Amino acid sequence: MTQVPHSSESAQVAERVERRWAMIVVAIVLLLVAMVVFTGLHWAMMPPSRVETIDPLKLNVSGEFIESNLGSAAESDGSVTVRLIAQQYSFTPQCLLVPANTPITFRATSADVVHGFLVTNTNINSMIEPGYVSTFHTTFDKPGEHLMPCHEYCGVGHEGMWAHVKVIDKDAFAKMAANTRRLSCVQ
Repeated sequence: MTQVPHSSESAQVAERVERRWAMIVVAIVLLLVAMVVFTGLHWAMMPPSRVETIDPLKLNVSGEFIESNLGSAAESDGSVTVRLIAQQYSFTPQCLLVPANTPITFRATSADVVHGFLVTNTNINSMIEPGYVSTFHTTFDKPGEHLMPCHEYCGVGHEGMWAHVKVIDKDAFAKMAANTRRLSCVQ
């Protein structure tokens, strides 16, 4: 067999193509490194907004998460605020009562370890960490009942950690809210 000698012209073309691709790869890597450095420096000076902290050891003593403040509360603007505490191995309150077709703000925190907050058949899915307040907004379109399991492993009793969200008619909720500051399924 005879070997065909490589022409210097094809070698030069291959070298140019390889050099271009090498420069493109280096440029992409440098761009990614620059983005990481910028993000790190920016967040070091300006932490993410809406981060609220709370002392998990004082939840039941004072502040917004005391026992009398947990559950659903009608606000003056027509919205509803739901406050709850996750702790091994339960949510407090165990059953949340909320109105349909109303803006709802969930505010949750943990008394001990990281927990998950998931309302089935909705887009509500959040982590609840001790020392922080998780806040998210939603509106339920129609009355119904939803399970609310903890989806973050929190210990040996994790499988039994769940609650209910009961969505009722807006007018029925307003009537119930007229008599009390805080609502839950058990009145």
